[in-house]
Amino acid sequence: MERTVGRIQRSGTRWVAASAACACLALGLLAPTADAAIKSASNPLDGTGMWIWITGRSSGGSSSAIGAMARRYGVRAVYVKSSDGQNMWSQFTSSYVGALKSQGLKVCAWQYVYGKKPEVEARLGATAVQRGADCLIIDAESEYEGRYAQAARYIRTLRARIGPSYPLAVAPFPYVDYHPSFPYSVFLGPGAAQYDVPQMYWKAIGTSVDRVFAHTYLYNRLYGRRIYPLGQLYENPTPSSILRFRTLATAYGATGVNWWDWQETALRGWRALVAPLTTGASAPRVTYPTLRRGARGDLVVWAQQHLRSAGFPVKVDGGFGAKTRTALLGFQAALALPQTGALDAATWPALLRFAATSVNWAHPATSRSAATAAGAGTTADRPASAGLPARAREIPPKQHGLG
Repeated sequence: MERTVGRIQRSGTRWVAASAACACLALGLLAPTADAAIKSASNPLDGTGMWIWITGRSSGGSSSAIGAMARRYGVRAVYVKSSDGQNMWSQFTSSYVGALKSQGLKVCAWQYVYGKKPEVEARLGATAVQRGADCLIIDAESEYEGRYAQAARYIRTLRARIGPSYPLAVAPFPYVDYHPSFPYSVFLGPGAAQYDVPQMYWKAIGTSVDRVFAHTYLYNRLYGRRIYPLGQLYENPTPSSILRFRTLATAYGATGVNWWDWQETALRGWRALVAPLTTGASAPRVTYPTLRRGARGDLVVWAQQHLRSAGFPVKVDGGFGAKTRTALLGFQAALALPQTGALDAATWPALLRFAATSVNWAHPATSRSAATAAGAGTTADRPASAGLPARAREIPPKQHGLG
């Protein structure tokens, strides 16, 4: 506690600046430091993007036809599937990427990953980058639940090949609290993806557009990455719901919206992309989830990583137990916050001002004592919470997820 107080006192104006930055970030108005070098004007995720699963079923795969459709319906970027697991897809070639770019499009690659051979998957992602992709999107879903070490190895291998600042995004499940064992804290953690592209498929989930935004943003914004909502055009949603999605994306501060997917979009869906927005939406009220003793999951992992950074060396095990509560009480006392012993609306913003401490899940320790020293819990390759089942599957599973 004394070390934390001293750090705060010595920080002076830097602490004030961090407070202001955190407030803006919570509103979705400020990009995180990790992507500050990527100018908005050149960011392929800004504006309207469309995912392409199978090129041959998307305007016949013709680059000129895709370009014409994109211009007609205001699509700035296309996200083309480049690989599935350990298999590179033949549709993603340098010549095809170049042909799409000649149509004035930004072209990103997306790969579906399983975590069985993470280094191989990372190399395939890097291959797509070498073939001209403007960004890379990681589609990681149920197969990666519980696989912290594999996620860390994937990110480490990928970043070694594409560099630390290349635009990288992850497209995970939207409801973080439904998936306590999914390694959001790795894919969206230090040195990993700069962008969060949650799959906010309101019709498939069986909810309203307003509710999918409220639920998704409540938890995803805690990871401090710029959010680009991934909307639904498959299953032929109503034009009014598509318009509402676009309206709320702006209200929540998103600078771009992308859609799944080209081959499954009906004509009325395309038209809804360019229909004028006749109504606005007020900016959402910033709220935070409350976590108390007994909570388990990746959100607790994330909080523990920040507590360690703030000077409270708790074990990063994903369990909100007595020691984590004691550390949190000490943190709250050091910052003159209400000492509730819970992660609440007063505590989250203050805690997130500290950068998350990295956990080296990719190198498991050889003993229980070494794991504890690393702050990684009872096993060093994943937190104890990684064994938890999903609370629910908000998105009904499809073959290969998005692909």
